[in-house]
Amino acid sequence: MQEPSKNLLRADMLGRRQNLPPETVRADSARILERLMSEDRIRLARSVMLYMPARNEVDTWPLLEHFWARGSEVLLPRCCDGRQGVMEAFAVSSPAELGPGCFGLVEPLPEAALRVTDPQPEIILVPALAFDRRGYRLGFGGGYYDRFLPTLACRPLLVGPAYAFQLVDTLPTEPWDHPVHLVVTPEETLHTLAEPHQ
Repeated sequence: MQEPSKNLLRADMLGRRQNLPPETVRADSARILERLMSEDRIRLARSVMLYMPARNEVDTWPLLEHFWARGSEVLLPRCCDGRQGVMEAFAVSSPAELGPGCFGLVEPLPEAALRVTDPQPEIILVPALAFDRRGYRLGFGGGYYDRFLPTLACRPLLVGPAYAFQLVDTLPTEPWDHPVHLVVTPEETLHTLAEPHQ
């Protein structure tokens, strides 16, 4: 699939997500959260990297509250000013450390949150517009996660939360793509072939 076709798929998936009714977002996010919390290695993780939901993405706020209550390290990405496709990890311990960021996202405030230069999360929730059944993802095209993941010294479990329509049979891949190990929808938890040995 060439880039124009990818862009058409991005536009289709984004449009479908943005048109979800609020009650569907709430109900599906809650069911996805239940599935995530049924995985011991996710629920009990001591360090996680999440994302802040925007434009009807699967809601991650309950996860932040769960891990803050557990005393786990919660990392969130922040796009680097003036460096296209580059993001850094910040440890965030309360909503007061969050504020407006790039692309209309909520991000860690650099003057409030702690930048972590050698992040070692056990779990990373990876946002995407679509995933396929092998774990490959269709992102927004900025390459932020594709650049960030190879910089990690650890081997975290990569998890893709998705609405049912965002899970497709196959997506085009590039050599630098990093498939996720779990795709979690309201209906199923898909363990991909990329999943590391436990």
